[in-house]
Amino acid sequence: MTATDSLALAEFLGDGISAELSAAVHTVAARLPLPITFHPVDLSLERRRNHSEAAFQEAEQAIRAHGVALKYPTITESESPNKVLRERFDFSVIHRPVATIPGVATRFNGKVDLHIVRIAVGGTYEDAGRRIGTEAAVSIRVIERRPSMQACRFAFEFAQKRGLSVISASKYTIQRATDGLFEEIAEEVARDYPGVAHHAELFDALLAKLVMSPESYQVVVTPNEYGDFLSDTACGLVGSIGLGASASFAFDDRGDVTLAMFDPAGGTAPDIAGQGLCNPTAALWAFAMALDHCGFRGFGSALDLAVRDTIAAGHTTRDLGGSLGTEEFTEQVVVAMHQRLTGAAASES
Repeated sequence: MTATDSLALAEFLGDGISAELSAAVHTVAARLPLPITFHPVDLSLERRRNHSEAAFQEAEQAIRAHGVALKYPTITESESPNKVLRERFDFSVIHRPVATIPGVATRFNGKVDLHIVRIAVGGTYEDAGRRIGTEAAVSIRVIERRPSMQACRFAFEFAQKRGLSVISASKYTIQRATDGLFEEIAEEVARDYPGVAHHAELFDALLAKLVMSPESYQVVVTPNEYGDFLSDTACGLVGSIGLGASASFAFDDRGDVTLAMFDPAGGTAPDIAGQGLCNPTAALWAFAMALDHCGFRGFGSALDLAVRDTIAAGHTTRDLGGSLGTEEFTEQVVVAMHQRLTGAAASES
């Protein structure tokens, strides 16, 4: 890091535990040797009820100004804020890392360390369908070249940087036109990355093999709905759907990322909101992913590992069987992060 290094990012505030998650992120950010400026935007349900278009316009202005945003949980009422943001920002790819968390009880003994790259548009989610009479319904399933290409290039680029392998997964033997197109594109992209091992795998077989031999999977790229199913399956294997973060990306015509948004997977948790009881793990991991994306990989890695160190040491919130509140857990993470940064080499790369 040089004296001129700094980071500015948009921050989309939501509902329920959103304020507490934001406070945890700010606590960690204040302890990093990096000037960080947050530009908050109120996307709470109250504001959206009264000034929906103004709220989303402000969010768009903020992320386009800084290129990156953190988003906290929001309530869906008449419209899904996530869907609105995805459409406004042209997010076409979602990256969801899922890894075994030492200290978190599971019903599964295998070790998961998986990066799921999901096309964020199309598939069966693009068309809600319509009823035909009273006894039938139909919908259109769409696979497009551009987002498929973007997802595959993201997956291979990510794998190349980290020395990982890529599996493209779909039902290409059955959905020959749609999934067949996706696999054709994956093969096309793979030729540009000869150093990255790649093969295609049927999605249903992949789910079975993931349970039996999760160590075999590193980066998986897949169409929209398959990626949704796989994300929840993998999170179930590591012990919690809510203990994870994801990233959404938009790209220019050259395939370069133009906008990125990082968010925790959990919901608004209204039953504990404002009580200092929520677990900020996923929000801190989302912040770590943002740091990594913005070029501060050393800081992002230190934060990611510090959260894992804290949980592994038994310093946990009540949802994981511990007794710490949100602020206490966050302070433990800060201590672990400081140890990571001042111990082993943790400079940005």
